[in-house]
Amino acid sequence: MKREVDLVVISDVHLGTYGCHAEELLRYLKSIKPKTLILNGDIIDIWQFSKHYWPDAHMKVIKQIVSMMSKGVNVYYLTGNHDEMLRKFSDFRMGTFRLMDKIVLDLEGKKAWFFHGDVFDVTMQHSKWLAKLGGLGYDVLIVLNRAANYISEKILRRGKISLSKKIKNSVKSAVSFISNFEKTASAIAIENKYHYVVCGHIHQPEIKKIETDKGTVTYLNSGDWVENLTSLEYHDKVWKLYTYNPADLPQENILESIEQEMQLEEIFIKEQIEKLMS
Repeated sequence: MKREVDLVVISDVHLGTYGCHAEELLRYLKSIKPKTLILNGDIIDIWQFSKHYWPDAHMKVIKQIVSMMSKGVNVYYLTGNHDEMLRKFSDFRMGTFRLMDKIVLDLEGKKAWFFHGDVFDVTMQHSKWLAKLGGLGYDVLIVLNRAANYISEKILRRGKISLSKKIKNSVKSAVSFISNFEKTASAIAIENKYHYVVCGHIHQPEIKKIETDKGTVTYLNSGDWVENLTSLEYHDKVWKLYTYNPADLPQENILESIEQEMQLEEIFIKEQIEKLMS
């Protein structure tokens, strides 16, 4: 039985990259029955897209979303920085599908403002090449993190670790950027009298009230499907931050696809090492 949800928000899936947890996302999407699905940017990573890496699981995610559309689910694809090439087609509509840069929805009389959030990123505005380089470095770090987690869990019998989170938490500028991002988005939302502001981009899942001298707003971030494996769910007038847990979902045989992903990751790591050595 699929779980009914009024509204689901996912972002920063980065299909087409080695860090993407497409199989897990697919299982999650198959477990829910939303009335509305908002894809809040960086769903397909056009920056790092390679014809050499597009596993079946990544295509199945696209097919699942199309299947949901065919069953009447309203799907809004809001563009992000990694899929910014789609912005030239903004306002495209086909059936229950909408391609947009941002949207404001009425949720039981309360206005909710949805957008990816890269507009607040100074690196994106002034040094896009640096942002793209950082994206590649992040992808390599995620692959190395998977290898580290395999050793930690299978050999050392310890829990998972997140190298990127440790780096973020130890670098003051990264912590400051996240805080400023949240405050800036919230301040603009309050100015426009929105009740909710819903972003992605920074891979930092969050639901919290932010107050300024001009008012209060609920700030929400859907996180990502690279590290956190999170989404936002709105049902019966309540927001919830969902974190992927395989124990909550129907069990499927995914060993074959996982093995395929690991083989491709090994090829990717070898390619990166060869580039560094050349």
